[in-house]
Amino acid sequence: MHYRTLGRTGIRVSPFALGAMMFSSFGNGDQNEVDQMVARALDAGINFIDTADAYGESEEMLGKALRGRRDDIVLASKFARPIGDDPNRQGGSRRWITTAVENSLRRLNTDHLDLYQMHRPDPDTDIEETLSALTDLVRSGKVRAIGSSDMPASDMVEAQWVAERRGLERFRTEQPHYSLLDRSIEREVLPVAQRYGMGTVIWSPLASGMLTGRVRRGQDTDLRRTRLFAALRNERRIDAVETLIPLAAEAGLPLTHMALAFVIAHPGVTAALIGPRTMEQLDDLLAAADVRLSDELLDRIDEIVPPGTGVGRMDQEYNTPPVESAVLRRRLVQDRSAA
Repeated sequence: MHYRTLGRTGIRVSPFALGAMMFSSFGNGDQNEVDQMVARALDAGINFIDTADAYGESEEMLGKALRGRRDDIVLASKFARPIGDDPNRQGGSRRWITTAVENSLRRLNTDHLDLYQMHRPDPDTDIEETLSALTDLVRSGKVRAIGSSDMPASDMVEAQWVAERRGLERFRTEQPHYSLLDRSIEREVLPVAQRYGMGTVIWSPLASGMLTGRVRRGQDTDLRRTRLFAALRNERRIDAVETLIPLAAEAGLPLTHMALAFVIAHPGVTAALIGPRTMEQLDDLLAAADVRLSDELLDRIDEIVPPGTGVGRMDQEYNTPPVESAVLRRRLVQDRSAA
């Protein structure tokens, strides 16, 4: 592994990070297998593991798998996604952050997190309150660095300004979605992250299974994650996949390897999350660690999905809330008569 600096934190991480979302009852609930997969990843040189409180039993299973090796890895978790039906067990309020971090530390069996990330933006909470609560966690030693996930570029800039003006900790990382099928973050998110020295950790570089090569036109698949996100299987995405598969074969690469190598080739990307469910999947993904794509191959990829564009968004991606109030998008009656 050739390690990279995570933004300006000074923390060195592997370009592949182990995503632990599948370590749960809806993925792989076998603790022995999870233990073996974590050990295999660490032995291969991965030193960065990412989980979240919203991933079912993931934190608990990961905490058990890391016994005796906690100091060997950069451990990241996330908060803000809803936990149950209680409206106060979600978001970026101080009340929830201070509770959520204690819950995560207990489940992970550790006294600190190397990176604590806001899983999704919370438009109902002042970003100053969120940053203030996170700053207290950093100063107490429970968290080493803080980050955001799926945050629009404008919100990223606002958070940086608020932190600077109020003397608060800055978001040091951003975790956006990026893949061969969705390159939209190349327009604003990645340039903003680079401008502010933020590390970027990419989620779902295989587009929830669409880029495994197992999803083809006219074929049924038992791919669990693709079935889970069936809405992704639209014609434009299938068209792109059908074009990328022979391109990868021509380059002598499995599609998964080309997809991962493409993501970590961008100068604004620090690491890509790989989220295997089985040891077989993990071994396949680890084999892509040393793959490098030629300029010619990257140019041909640009012809299929041009830079800054995409062929469909992921259902899990954050969408800025719609302007639902009529007052915000319609002139008042008296204004119309005066116009």
